[in-house]
Amino acid sequence: MADWRTFNVVILGVGFLFIFTAFTTCGNVEQTVVKSLQNDTFTGSGYHSLGIIYGVFSFSNLVAPAVVAMLGPKMTMFVSGLLYSGYVAVFIEPSTWAFYLTSVLIGVGAAMLWTAQGLFLVENSEAATINRNTGMFWALLQCSMLFGNLYIYLDWNGRTEIPDSSRRKIFLSLVVASVVGTLCFLVLRRSPPQEEMLSEEEGQSLLSARMVYKHRANMALQEVKADFKTMLQLVKTKSILLLSPCMAYSGLELSFYSGVYGTCIGATAQFGEAAKGLIGISGIVVGVGEIIGGGLFGLVCKNNRFRRTSVVFLGMVVHFVAFYLIFLNIPDDAPVVFNTVTQKSSFLTPSVSIALLCSFLLGLGDSCFNTQLYSILGCVYTEQSTPAFAIFKFIQSVFAAVAFFYSGDVMLMWQLLLMVILGFSGTLCFFVAERVYNFSAEPLE
Repeated sequence: MADWRTFNVVILGVGFLFIFTAFTTCGNVEQTVVKSLQNDTFTGSGYHSLGIIYGVFSFSNLVAPAVVAMLGPKMTMFVSGLLYSGYVAVFIEPSTWAFYLTSVLIGVGAAMLWTAQGLFLVENSEAATINRNTGMFWALLQCSMLFGNLYIYLDWNGRTEIPDSSRRKIFLSLVVASVVGTLCFLVLRRSPPQEEMLSEEEGQSLLSARMVYKHRANMALQEVKADFKTMLQLVKTKSILLLSPCMAYSGLELSFYSGVYGTCIGATAQFGEAAKGLIGISGIVVGVGEIIGGGLFGLVCKNNRFRRTSVVFLGMVVHFVAFYLIFLNIPDDAPVVFNTVTQKSSFLTPSVSIALLCSFLLGLGDSCFNTQLYSILGCVYTEQSTPAFAIFKFIQSVFAAVAFFYSGDVMLMWQLLLMVILGFSGTLCFFVAERVYNFSAEPLE
């Protein structure tokens, strides 16, 4: 049984590796791809698409547990994987209506996918193996930022424009990767309790089986209502109120490193023919920063007050250094130019080395904030961790959505300034939340 559980966790991680190789690569380059389309009928925006995805995702989290309870985690992840594949496939032959429709669908699919993933990981873990299994899954997931972006670099390096043939080839490959990841979910085995319950159901008549699913739906609806009430109660607690600015900041910087910064690099005229290929290298370096930070701060550091605040402070400093260097190195109009490259000049002559250093710092700083937010929420809300994490993802996703919607219209300097203000405020509030936490397992009221 233990071997099958480990097998399940590995296959789960491999499935997510393939799916998010496709999706993270797509998110990193889609605004650049949209700008390069030789299609007068397409009027979509990559920024707006990502904003829709995160906005729908934030609200879909409220109903995702009910869907997972009715379909089961395995089938839910399979259906969600198909939605991810459909979104990536739109870029093979883009049309505006399909682009935005699949943006809505993948937002719903993302909520179902991550809810099912959490449940399946818990079902296949014990107290002695949960940290190991989470570490294996996280390592496989973070590797998704490496392979697709490497492909982008190899294909786009030396190009000033992206021809339709190159776009079709890349996104066809990404669709294949996403479908392979989706099919991995079909290999997953049910956990023993599920197998016993299934055998009992199979022994009943079709009519009673329908009653079983109806009962499941009613139970799921009751659980959703209970979780929603708990969320409303937790939102009023001191810890959540204090941590909210930090959660909001994590949403802003998520949108910046995952979709905006790569577009800025690709639009920088001074990088010349290397600009488009650098988008892929930037995504890889962000992933390296995430992997190093996640391993160092998520697995090595113990959960104590001193180290949590130290890691968050390090994350703030690392991000502020990155923002200052980006401010000096990247032209101010890089996020907003559409049909052309940048027209403005940066304070420094744009440097590839500085641009990639900033990519690494963005990934490293993001891992600092996220690992410690998960850590403090898990400690403060030990008995209510699911609704607490749901609040975190809701706030993070809402602010990521908002950031994507303004990213195509606001100059780089103002985007960086907003992140500095919210990042500083969020870090201070995190320090206060950590200070008032008295190491008890009870939430602060």
